[in-house]
Amino acid sequence: MSSEICLDSLWKIYGGSSDLAIKQLDSDVDPLDFYQRTGIRAAVRDVSLEVEIGEIFVVMGLSGSGKSTLLRLVNGLVRPCSGEVRIQGLSLSSLSSEELNKLRREQMGMVFQSFALFPHRTVIDNAAFGLEVAGMPKRQRRDLAFKALERVGLADECRKRPDQLSGGMQQRVGLARALALDPPILLMDEAFSALDPLIRSDMQELLLELQAERQRTIVFISHDLDEAIRLGDRIALMKDGQVLQCGQAQSLLCEPASTAVRHFFRDIDVAAVLDVASIASMPDQLLVDGVSSRPELDAVVGDPVYVLDESKQLRGVRTRSDGWIEASQVSTLRSGMRVREAMPLVASLAYPPPVLNTDGCFLGVVTPLQLLRSLEVDL
Repeated sequence: MSSEICLDSLWKIYGGSSDLAIKQLDSDVDPLDFYQRTGIRAAVRDVSLEVEIGEIFVVMGLSGSGKSTLLRLVNGLVRPCSGEVRIQGLSLSSLSSEELNKLRREQMGMVFQSFALFPHRTVIDNAAFGLEVAGMPKRQRRDLAFKALERVGLADECRKRPDQLSGGMQQRVGLARALALDPPILLMDEAFSALDPLIRSDMQELLLELQAERQRTIVFISHDLDEAIRLGDRIALMKDGQVLQCGQAQSLLCEPASTAVRHFFRDIDVAAVLDVASIASMPDQLLVDGVSSRPELDAVVGDPVYVLDESKQLRGVRTRSDGWIEASQVSTLRSGMRVREAMPLVASLAYPPPVLNTDGCFLGVVTPLQLLRSLEVDL
């Protein structure tokens, strides 16, 4: 993977001298105390991040943490006081207003929390708005808008107006408007936070389906940890304008960089975060057999016995209750599967299920005891 978005030492100061603020805050002055003394607030403090092509990158934090300001720095709606934003290798500070607008039109789609639909326009005309701004002929833009509405399940509603739709359907229109432009980058600012929980879950599922269908680089702003974990390939956790930690949900949960990060995860469902590959261990009885057409198990004591070939591909499992089970008949877990998803299988089998990676290589097994211990992460 390579970076599509690169943020380098970004600062955004409001209320006074940015040079003074950066100098003071860079020397570990308390930001709240500094604001109360000077009226100067750092919305974003020395943030450096890279967003890879094709990933869903979630920026998470409570209100006032700086996450929405960071998104506006990404698309150039807000200019940094210091630092640099590069999109597809282009520095935003080097672009003219016309070049920046062109970059936004052609490379970025934006989905807002407030839906931002025009009440007097039909659904299809709302979905086609970005294409209209780009100067596309009416028939062509309506065709593309209709296809985008089909992808979000709203083709039958295309002639209605926004006030005739539910909140969830209105947000689908906002998403279709962004998709109609077919941008490689999608910026989503608290896009689902105004929706009811069930509708919100549906929209999250839709976004994941669309991402599986055609990968985009998505920067998703959220204040909801469950949403961040469900959607994010990686999560950047922000507080007081700073990034506390950035990484996969599992690393933030198991290896928190600070007490503040640990505090964020105190109420999280551990089983919904941990990957089965992270808790897999090698079984007591493992036989690597790359010669015989059928593994020689008579001399191997123990139950069960896992048999691999020389390239670590699973050949089969022998258990006392079921005898020899060919690999094609063995129930397995895949790396990337969450512990919660694995629980029913682990509980139902007479043998600990093997964990295989994406290439089918054996990584270990997961026992019921390992499952229980994995839920004891110290938060």
